[in-house]
Amino acid sequence: MSDAEAVSRSSWQFARADEGEQPSLREVNATIAVPWTGVWFRRLFAFMGPGYMVSVGYMDPGNWATDLAGGAQFGYTLLFVIMLSNLMAILLQALAARLGIATGRDLAQACRAYYPRPVNFLLWIACELAIIACDLAEVIGTAIALQLLFGIPLIGGAVLTALDAFLVLLLMNRGFRYLEAFVIALLIIIFGCFAVQIFVAAPPAGMILHSMFVPSSEIVTNPTMLYIAIGIIGATVMPHNLYLHSSIVQTRAYARTDTGKRDAIKWATTDSTIALILALFVNASILIVAAVAFHGTGHQDVAEIGQAFELLSPLLGLSIASILFAVALLASGLNSTVTATLAGQIVMEGFLRLRIPQWARRLLTRGIAIVPVVIVTALYGEKGTAQLLVFSQVVLSMQLPFAVVPLVQFVSDKKKMGNFAIPRGVAALAWVVAAIILVLNFKLLFDTFAG
Repeated sequence: MSDAEAVSRSSWQFARADEGEQPSLREVNATIAVPWTGVWFRRLFAFMGPGYMVSVGYMDPGNWATDLAGGAQFGYTLLFVIMLSNLMAILLQALAARLGIATGRDLAQACRAYYPRPVNFLLWIACELAIIACDLAEVIGTAIALQLLFGIPLIGGAVLTALDAFLVLLLMNRGFRYLEAFVIALLIIIFGCFAVQIFVAAPPAGMILHSMFVPSSEIVTNPTMLYIAIGIIGATVMPHNLYLHSSIVQTRAYARTDTGKRDAIKWATTDSTIALILALFVNASILIVAAVAFHGTGHQDVAEIGQAFELLSPLLGLSIASILFAVALLASGLNSTVTATLAGQIVMEGFLRLRIPQWARRLLTRGIAIVPVVIVTALYGEKGTAQLLVFSQVVLSMQLPFAVVPLVQFVSDKKKMGNFAIPRGVAALAWVVAAIILVLNFKLLFDTFAG
């Protein structure tokens, strides 16, 4: 046994014996077999799934609101922010997978093991707020999609979203691979819907590439643009996804040895990177379609999903464009339900060691999210829910430091990670990412309260 394995195993066993710690998501931990040998594709396929489940959070209904508003108001300018946030996500999710595989703990368990109780309580509250904000976006997005496709009133659609607790329960009872297959199937639908719309929109490739790789100073100097930019970052780099990823990578039955862990880290990182490139395509597509359809046609004020639905078909000249848009939105809302449920369970068990039935946890979280949606819809109508959707993503961004800082601290620490600690160069880059998030949040708060 190597020194790194000995450190990891001894600390894990001590925590379990002293504090009664259980494996993360113990009902599915190490339940999915992986081949030890064979062609690379078979081994990658065995690890495919967690990355796609994580990618769901990077294209949930909250992204739609921020990307739609960004494209309609500012054209392609904020494509750089989408690219930057996805690169941040690729790095941070790789670190989350490394933590889970190397230590056998998810991020919540690691925080409980190494931080004082008051700090843990603060981190738990911050993460629960992030999950509620995410769930808020899912409720609004799903309710809007149901209204657009079937004419169900927003309040009725919001209440109906409580039923998705039973969908998650059904899939989990069938096995974790069924859950992953459901998620991937809906991702394919989302991808296909936007591939068609991008083909019809035929945006200028040169301008898109320039906007994606060359930032504009106006992103920081324009308060309105900065607000949406931080909303994009909050909607893309999801704090609870870091907790989720560090847990679900442990569903694979890789060898709990140094060699097995290194192999698992390699394939898990590959899986999440490929999946997040897919998320980049979807996020960029929403903004590009909005830029083509609205920014250059005198509809820069389009900021609501309902408005976009009404205008897409006539402006793009494709009769089914609006239907594809709404179908993708519904698939996005359903998909996000799965990951929010799992993240809530992981956070509650990791920080509090409190286990409650999944359906009860789901109904509790969803109930908290439904109440403000119903109240805002009743008082302010669709415009109020659109503003609430963007605001929920800014709240998510505010919670990011509470997940990112502990994660980077843990994976940089050789005492906790042994030989699996990240190199100094990667650690420096990770701290730069954390600093960017902190600075942008501080700038947003200053602009908000300074008027």
